[in-house]
Amino acid sequence: MTDQEKIIVALDVETAKEAREIIAELRGEVGAFKIGLQLFTAAGASFVRETVEAGIRVFLDVKFHDIPNTTAKASIEVARLGVWMFNVHALGGAEMMRRTVETVGEICERENLQKPKIIGVTVLTSANQATLKEVGIEAETDAQVLKLAQLTAKCGLDGVVASPLETALIRKNVENKDFLVITPGIRSRKLETFDDQRRVTTASEAIAAGANYLVIGRPIGQAENRVSAARQILEEMANI
Repeated sequence: MTDQEKIIVALDVETAKEAREIIAELRGEVGAFKIGLQLFTAAGASFVRETVEAGIRVFLDVKFHDIPNTTAKASIEVARLGVWMFNVHALGGAEMMRRTVETVGEICERENLQKPKIIGVTVLTSANQATLKEVGIEAETDAQVLKLAQLTAKCGLDGVVASPLETALIRKNVENKDFLVITPGIRSRKLETFDDQRRVTTASEAIAAGANYLVIGRPIGQAENRVSAARQILEEMANI
């Protein structure tokens, strides 16, 4: 896998028009694009389908977290959209995750669909120890991330979304060597934009720790020259 293929650019914009412009600029520079809650709510499933049909790899970042039956049925519709990857909250529990994996696998085989990668969200990169305590979780952040990553692997998901600060810990303690780690919270050394992200690091540090894919939003999406910003991050990745 090339370094370009490891970069997923977040389409954190208000309209499909803006998203199309970013895709047109960067489709030859990066490996995939992430459609999150804002754009999905604004532009809908039709935009996801349009993007997939244009030959773009889409990571649909809607973080399903519901009862097992509802999550599994929603995931079927995601698979039918043809996305490359989507995610569910690992805090939804083992039954929810197992049911999702089994149901999506069955429908993809029955309808001859390409099975998307199913990823479990551990602890959001905007959260820290205080955030966990607010919702009744007393475990240290890294311990909570690892616990959820191990549960996710046990349930048969393809990987997790985790902060780059916990990537090495996951690599060390999850036996499945094909288990994917997708890391948001990536910042460039020269293009620092920390905002509401707390557990962040650079692209080169995340790759060195064992991340497979990097989700990058503001450092590329809000740059004056997006192509130049993407290439700057690629240069940093090459200098590990």
